[in-house]
Amino acid sequence: MISVITASLVLYKSNSDTIRDVIRSFFSDRILNKKLLLIDNSPTDELRFLQEERPEDIIYIFNNKNVGFGTAHNIGEREAQRFNPDFHLILNPDVVFGPEVIPSMVKYMEQHRDIGLMVPQVYYPDGKRQHLCKLLPRPWDVFLRRFFPVKPCITRTNERYELRFWSYETIEDIPSLSGCFMLVRTDIYNQVGGFDERFFMYAEDLDLCRRIGQISRTVFFPSASITHAYARASYHDARLLKHHMTSLFLYFTKWGWIFDAERDRINKTCIANLAPSNPKGHQQSSNRT
Repeated sequence: MISVITASLVLYKSNSDTIRDVIRSFFSDRILNKKLLLIDNSPTDELRFLQEERPEDIIYIFNNKNVGFGTAHNIGEREAQRFNPDFHLILNPDVVFGPEVIPSMVKYMEQHRDIGLMVPQVYYPDGKRQHLCKLLPRPWDVFLRRFFPVKPCITRTNERYELRFWSYETIEDIPSLSGCFMLVRTDIYNQVGGFDERFFMYAEDLDLCRRIGQISRTVFFPSASITHAYARASYHDARLLKHHMTSLFLYFTKWGWIFDAERDRINKTCIANLAPSNPKGHQQSSNRT
């Protein structure tokens, strides 16, 4: 049976040329049963013309306000249900990828029915690897490295939290994966209720991974790779920093601050599983070859 694949892409005052690149990437393979939903949180609908790139396969939804990242993706996924998709792709507006990516990921998920969410290898435009596979965070993993940027402390924290001791070259179950490119099994996404809409922006992908991980596998798939600009905007914009901090407070309030037995168990298992794959460690950032 040929899988039906939908994707949602959230817009907000986006650069139209950048979005065209994402559209071309999504439709670059030979999978015919695909639909892309553009969910526009911009104050005007001036990006509506992007639907004309492929009017038969693109659905444009204008929200007339910024409802947030997770909420917008939920709107897109609900609209996608009328196509009865097997898989739904959560896309960022700053990624590009080749025609092999989606087919290879879908094929692997079709062969492994216990996987509910999967992400590929992610690189910066200059070819350097992004360390976006993470443990479930402890408060000090995210707050100390942000507000107390002492290099030895950050290095030690990132080595563990971002799993830098591991090669990033093997297919593994990872508890926290980046929301820039998430392929989810639609029935699993619906079973957990999609994104928690209390998160306006940031940490919603972490929360989604955690809930999917309770009923299914969340997997890193390095056999496919994408390029992600990853501007880390909250490091340069006070308004986005506020959203980021608010989301982290919400996350820890929801799951636990100091005491979180599930987090400790999941992280311990992840570290134990990764250690044999690279017993000598892997501390240097790798370039794509």
